Amino acid sequence: MSTEPLPASASPEVIEIERALTRITYLSTRARQHDRLMAVAGVPLDRAAVALLRQVADSDPLRPGELAQRLGVEASHVTRTVQQLQKSGYVTRVPDPQDGRAQRIQLTEDGERAVGRIRAASQRGMQLALQEWTPQELEQLAGLFHRMVDDFLKYSVEEDTEPATA
Repeated sequence: MSTEPLPASASPEVIEIERALTRITYLSTRARQHDRLMAVAGVPLDRAAVALLRQVADSDPLRPGELAQRLGVEASHVTRTVQQLQKSGYVTRVPDPQDGRAQRIQLTEDGERAVGRIRAASQRGMQLALQEWTPQELEQLAGLFHRMVDDFLKYSVEEDTEPATA
């Protein structure tokens, strides 16, 4: 954890970004919203399982520790969720080509179909909500969101290490 004191106050822009993120996080993580999405997609998974499934779909097969780091959770959470997804037939473990003792997590065909249905259901709702935005606005928003997530992940990794000395 960083030992540097927090700034006295954030800029008005950062305050507004934090407010907007709080609202969107609340809206997107409501249990009712998740249940509706899963019903439309026809995939009976909890939020943690969906997040992990999507992460596996977006990358080459990863070790559980790498998945935990990308998701910003403890490795034990990933282990439990992988076991759940494996029992449901959505993921499988494959040998790590660089270290035969280690395993990586990979989607099965059922997992690929499930992710496709989840994404289609999610994208339909998002398309409706953003239908009045121009393609340029959408492209700019997507780029800024990816940049923000990357910076958040970078900060969270640095937060867990010793502060750099100047």
